[in-house]
Amino acid sequence: MQRISLKGSERAAMAGARVVSPADPAQRLQVSVIVRRRGSQSLRTRVAAAGSARRADHYQSREEFAQRHGADPADLAAIGGFAAAHGLAVVEEHAARRTVLLSGTVAQFEAAFAIQLRQMAHPGGNYRGRTGAISLPADLDGIIEAVLGLDDRPQAKPHFRIRAGAARGTSFPPTEIASLYGFPPGSGQGECVALIELGGGFRPADLAAYFSALGVGSPAVSAVSVDAAANSPTGNPDGPDGEVMLDIEVVGAIAPQARIAVYFAPNTDAGFLDAITTAIHDSGNAPSVISISWGGPESTWTGQAMTVMDEAFQSAAALGITVCVASGDNGSSDGVSGGGTQVDFPASSPFALACGGTSVQAAQGALTAEVVWNDGAAGGASGGGMSGFFAKPAWQAADVLVRAAGGRTPLSNRGVPDVAGDADPQTGYAVRIDGTDTVIGGTSAVAPLWAALIARINQGGKSAGYLNPLLYANPRALRDITRGNNGAYEAAPGWDACTGLGSPNGPLLPGVVRPA
Repeated sequence: MQRISLKGSERAAMAGARVVSPADPAQRLQVSVIVRRRGSQSLRTRVAAAGSARRADHYQSREEFAQRHGADPADLAAIGGFAAAHGLAVVEEHAARRTVLLSGTVAQFEAAFAIQLRQMAHPGGNYRGRTGAISLPADLDGIIEAVLGLDDRPQAKPHFRIRAGAARGTSFPPTEIASLYGFPPGSGQGECVALIELGGGFRPADLAAYFSALGVGSPAVSAVSVDAAANSPTGNPDGPDGEVMLDIEVVGAIAPQARIAVYFAPNTDAGFLDAITTAIHDSGNAPSVISISWGGPESTWTGQAMTVMDEAFQSAAALGITVCVASGDNGSSDGVSGGGTQVDFPASSPFALACGGTSVQAAQGALTAEVVWNDGAAGGASGGGMSGFFAKPAWQAADVLVRAAGGRTPLSNRGVPDVAGDADPQTGYAVRIDGTDTVIGGTSAVAPLWAALIARINQGGKSAGYLNPLLYANPRALRDITRGNNGAYEAAPGWDACTGLGSPNGPLLPGVVRPA
């Protein structure tokens, strides 16, 4: 049988990892196969129209989207035939998500995709890994876009920073941050905000205590299980519970009458994508905004994973869903050693609203100063720079990189971030995690901040949807940040690779982003 390599599926071992043994051939695992969609060209046209025209009639219903752009039944049948030929079981298939979940043993998947799976030891923990490319039968060439989950290494990290116990600074409840930025009135009533979480959990008693102390009504919060993950609080405020609770408390404080759906998934490339596509196509919760505060350097992702996640965000745009993503907390390097520059994914997707970080000063309920968040190597800084994978979108055509070392470089690829908000732990958010009141910063706080803002704007009207083209065409709707740097890049008038177009200018935003 003739076989081909799946484009973009090449994997390398994690830095510092070593082979311990072959993977147990009898171990059972679940793998997500993503197939091509119908009408991809018409979808791109529709997304572009919705983003530029600010017209809600460009948005599709979930049912219409599934019919026009979901997987072709013939393609799903082809995957089913391939699975049967290799003894793999089809656990689930979802046409709108273009996803087929296959179950089988390590030995069966190794034979099906001509790979070798190994148990790997890594300083951060052990994982099941592979190297090289995935192989497919030639008759599936062009049908399968990605095969995710064979390798179960941790794919992403949460982007939050807890203020050190001895550190001095100030803090704000999320409601006060919203007031400082002049958020429009509203409670998010009638809206649903989706939160993507790859670990940890929340305790309802903590949420009730937090919102009671704020004097706002407790939002309706539900947990959605993806790929068998669940709401599983660890009891450690420094762990993933910090991310989950921060996201819920920022959104719930600012938009207390919005429903919050928390999608829990395994921290793998398959789990991450499955959580996002589940949220996008969830007709029950029907979120109008998605907030993502997890990510990792582009160099740690496969091309196939970045491509299909970017396509998922395109689907969100077609449905009128805004996707807010934290840009990272490690400045222009994104935490990659070697002195180079790199950006965080999925913030680098052109269909994500990438959210960078600032440090704020306030007096008598008003902002008095705002600069790029940069506490140095130990304290974190706003992630930003230029993608090494995604082309420059048309709406960023005039932008340049302003380098801290001097000089200006034309932006040749997608620039990150798009917008910003308070992220400095020294001017951070007062939250409650696992029974402990604490202060958190990081761009993890900025994504739910923007999500809550958009829920307020959406309230009682049509969804704002894909905002990037609108914001770049109307930069006055943002507060331009012109001081500070994130390492390699300097803030400057207009867009920059530290804080994007700037932080929310609340009084002007509703007229820009709300559809006519």
